Amino acid sequence: MNEKSASLVSIIILNYNAGKLLHECVESVFKSHNKNFEVILVDNASSDKTYKQCKEKFNGITLLENKKNLGYCEGNNVGIRHAQGEFIVVLNPDTLVEPDWLDKLISAYEKNGDGIYQPKILANTDHSMLLSTGQVLQLFGFGYSRGKGDKDTGKYNKLEKISYASGTCLFTTKKILEKLNFFDPFLFAYHDDLDLCWRAAMIGINSFYVPTSIIYHPIEGYSFKWSSFKFYLM
Repeated sequence: MNEKSASLVSIIILNYNAGKLLHECVESVFKSHNKNFEVILVDNASSDKTYKQCKEKFNGITLLENKKNLGYCEGNNVGIRHAQGEFIVVLNPDTLVEPDWLDKLISAYEKNGDGIYQPKILANTDHSMLLSTGQVLQLFGFGYSRGKGDKDTGKYNKLEKISYASGTCLFTTKKILEKLNFFDPFLFAYHDDLDLCWRAAMIGINSFYVPTSIIYHPIEGYSFKWSSFKFYLM
């Protein structure tokens, strides 16, 4: 890896018909205090072509257009393989980030070393509502978001190890993702974050929750609507 890319962060945003939410997400990313990043926008064959306006509006965006919907896992893998940075952030297109979100994630990495990191995730319509303070495994192997729906009272304000990091926003290094052979495309969507972090844990790489890094997300997300097909994917 050359010197220029040594501290570069590659932010992968996978889009599928996110429309206005995508534009708001990208705009918030470009307001980050840390400017040493590249944005790789991967489109998963959206019928809504407004994503192209992001490329026109924000200088420096790399746009990759998949000919068909490859799903969350392989869609993100396309962006990760193209990334030039030492660090990788996988970020949902319906999120908003605080200006210092990236600095806080990098600081946590510098303190704890190799790992997979997630920020504190709050509801975008109620900044006092927690959506995730780390992901936790249940007895039967299913995961859930710790603190989801609770008021943010400061209970979860400690940087700590967690079962796994949320795929809504996760931060790691490209070397780790290469070692893990990226996301498993067999999964297509759902439980991809659990699988990635579980495989990382098997080789001694922990997941961490970083409460000082804050992002916002819709309470259920733009792609959450239930269907029998989505249940099958899970």
